Amino acid sequence: MRILLTNDDGYHAPGMAVLETIARQLSDDIWVCAPSEEQSGAGHSLTLSRPVRIRQHAERRWSCSGTPTDSVMMAIGKLMPERPDLILSGVNRGANLGDDITYSGTVSAAIEGALAGIPAIALSQVYAREGMGDTVPFDAAESWGAKVLAPLLEMTMAPRTLININFPAIPAGEVRGVRATRQGFHDYGRGSIVEGTDPRGYPYYWFGLHGIEHSLAHDSDLEAIDDGFISVTPLQLDLTHDASMAALRSAYEASTGNAVPS
Repeated sequence: MRILLTNDDGYHAPGMAVLETIARQLSDDIWVCAPSEEQSGAGHSLTLSRPVRIRQHAERRWSCSGTPTDSVMMAIGKLMPERPDLILSGVNRGANLGDDITYSGTVSAAIEGALAGIPAIALSQVYAREGMGDTVPFDAAESWGAKVLAPLLEMTMAPRTLININFPAIPAGEVRGVRATRQGFHDYGRGSIVEGTDPRGYPYYWFGLHGIEHSLAHDSDLEAIDDGFISVTPLQLDLTHDASMAALRSAYEASTGNAVPS
C-alpha cells in the first residue's frame, strides 16, 4: 500500500514524525510532501498568486512552499510516479473537532485527497491547555494510531468522503476506546481575541484558542473527546442541505410564477 503523508503544521513538525511512525506499521511504501512552514488555519486554500516551490529532502520526501492543498496536489500531480492508495494528514498539534474542520488545513489536505478519489484520513491530537508549543504530548495518537486506522483500511469509503480522527488529551493507557461520532458544534462568537501593542507602538490582534463554547450533543466528536474516547467522524464533500430544497423551490415558484424543475 502506497501512503502519502502530509500535514498543516509543517514538514518538520513533531506530529509528522508521529504520523510516519504510525504509517510504517501499515506499509513500507511511504511518501511525504508537506508545507515547508506552518499553515494552521489555511483551510482548503490553494496558492494562485505566486509560484509554488518544492524542496527535496531525501528519497520520497519533499516540502512545499504552499498550503496543505498545494502539497497534496503537487505530490499527486508531479512528484509521485503513481497515485497513492491512501493519504494520511497529521498528526495535527491540536484538535480538529466540530466546526474546526472548516478552518483546518489538516482536514483540507484529506479533502483534496477525497476530491481526487483517493481514500483520505485526517488525524489530530487534542492537547490540554494553551502555550504548550512543541511540548504537546502525542502519546495517545502514537500508541493508538495504527489500531484506529486498521479497521478503516478494511472498509470501502464512499466516493467524496473522508475520515476525521481526534485523539483525546490523556495518556494512551487512559484512553477508553474508539467512538464513531458526528461533527459537533463550536460557538465561535464566544471565542477570544487577544489584543496587544507591537514594539513600534501599533496595536495587533491575535485569535485565542480558549473560551470557545461548544455543544456536547450525544454522539458528537466533542462529547467523545470529553469522555476520554478517540473520535472517528465520517465527513462528506457534498455540502448541499437537502432538507431546504423543497422550500427553496416553492419560494421561487411563488415569486416567479413559474415551476422550477425538480
